[in-house]
Amino acid sequence: MSIYNIAGLTVQIKNEKGRTAKQGVRYLSDNQDESQHIDITIDVTQKRVLASMKEHPELVQDDWEYMLTGSDFYTNLVDFDGIMLHSSCIVVDDKAYAFSADSGTGKSTHAQLWLKHFGKRAYMLNDDKPAIRIINGKVYACGTPWSGKYDYSSPEIVELAGICFLERSDNNWIKRAETSKAVFNIFSQTVRALNSEKMDSLFNVIDKIFALVPLYEMGCNISDEAVMTAYNAMSK
Repeated sequence: MSIYNIAGLTVQIKNEKGRTAKQGVRYLSDNQDESQHIDITIDVTQKRVLASMKEHPELVQDDWEYMLTGSDFYTNLVDFDGIMLHSSCIVVDDKAYAFSADSGTGKSTHAQLWLKHFGKRAYMLNDDKPAIRIINGKVYACGTPWSGKYDYSSPEIVELAGICFLERSDNNWIKRAETSKAVFNIFSQTVRALNSEKMDSLFNVIDKIFALVPLYEMGCNISDEAVMTAYNAMSK
């Protein structure tokens, strides 16, 4: 049982091991006193893991422990003005840029192009599941231990410059997202297995994010021009 600082919250994870413990090392709190205030407690039981393995035997126990601890964190995050957004989130010059898309569209490839283009000015905050959280009236992207297959994450909290929904295109273009489409895009890329109370909280957080952060749609190819098309629009 350990205590972590994740997305500005104090998180206690019970019986963490394997990939969960490995990825969590950089997020460990200096204060491991269990009597302190805990915002979120995560307790993934062996029974729950085994039930998931029975339903999906292609995944091993360590995979399920890692995914279930992440699911519990993001489910509780909506109570703290936050959501998980399936996206690759890059930081350039202390501003975060989140790129979201359906699997296979190329968000990871686009993010890697940013890292290559900006070099030491840039780093990956989280390559698959950053937390997007409103703190003191501003929207921040936050690293978490739960990331993609390459485990790229950084325990930083960085002001979010914008969210961009990507699609493939021969030509590079970007525009502000239409509200109705943006609602669908965010909702399709976040945690949805919520009870009615948490679902209300989720929509409330999304509404706040829409009011505070620019959202974009972008068609892009695999080129340096795609990076500059996105950056020139989103960094203003």
